[in-house]
Amino acid sequence: MQLTIHDIAFGGKGVGRSEGLVVFVPFTIPGETATVEITRRKKNFAEAELVSLETRSPDRVEPPCPYFERCGGCAYQHIAYPAQLALKASQVEQTLRRVGKLPEVPMRPMIASPQPYGYRNRIRVHVADGVVGFYAWGAEALLDIEQCPIASPEVNERLRELRSRALPDGDYTVAEQRSRFFELTNRGVAREMLAVVEQLITPGARLVDAYCGAGFFSRHLRGRFEEVIGIEENEFAVEHARSVAKPNERYLAGDVASLLPEVLAEEAGETTLILDPPAIGVSARVIDTLVAARPRELIYVSCNPATLARDLGMLRGSYRLESVTPLDMFPQTAEIEAVAHLRRS
Repeated sequence: MQLTIHDIAFGGKGVGRSEGLVVFVPFTIPGETATVEITRRKKNFAEAELVSLETRSPDRVEPPCPYFERCGGCAYQHIAYPAQLALKASQVEQTLRRVGKLPEVPMRPMIASPQPYGYRNRIRVHVADGVVGFYAWGAEALLDIEQCPIASPEVNERLRELRSRALPDGDYTVAEQRSRFFELTNRGVAREMLAVVEQLITPGARLVDAYCGAGFFSRHLRGRFEEVIGIEENEFAVEHARSVAKPNERYLAGDVASLLPEVLAEEAGETTLILDPPAIGVSARVIDTLVAARPRELIYVSCNPATLARDLGMLRGSYRLESVTPLDMFPQTAEIEAVAHLRRS
């Protein structure tokens, strides 16, 4: 069938309609007319493969990666970078409105990555039967990858070294430097994110950094608060944070849902709280704690707009959403980072 693409869904697939049926087509751009072939049909939607383009978008560019459209990692290499940024910002706003039921979303401008390519300081590759690479797009097959354009030159050099060895089947992290805890993958955007948070927060008596990792935010913001408390379940990250802590910092090892109520029982009214949870967002218990304790200010750092929208929707009765800043932590992919700033109502 022939479709006109009118949007891109979160995840990177173009969206078209045919006789009331919503059809998702990867590697297309809004405004394009495409001939597609249905590969899977459900009651309310279908998925299709691109056969040919009848009308091309002016935002379409030639992907630099020879594996693009076969590798399951990138979704947007065919789209000019400024258009990628606009699409991602729109996706964040639409998701917060639709999932979070937020009537108004105070969006700030999208923050671009200083490097659209060569920015990843680590990648995770899979090895099976002598093949070293990433999983193929929409399949369980492993695609042999010699180098990755979104990875840094140092990472690609280590990938070449890895590929030269006889390896047992399994998963391998290829990184510029070894670490036993999570670190942000795009250092350029990490610096931009820190600048955003530093601009948004109100200095004061106490900062609580939940899901703090090795203290990325705490370490940089400790000079603006009398007391800093970090909470993190990864003991290696906590050990590192403690090793470089100043006298006004302390780090608690354990589950945020269990430790946060006790921490916020003291001086919650004077507390700025940073939440930087994994993609699943925060638990219902954490939401209940925030509604009950009501710290004066929340900074919610999210790598998943859907769970961010869900959590903001549950907090809107107790907090006022001041701003949402999207950041392109992972250019060429469908992933989006966002920083939400809330104040106690």
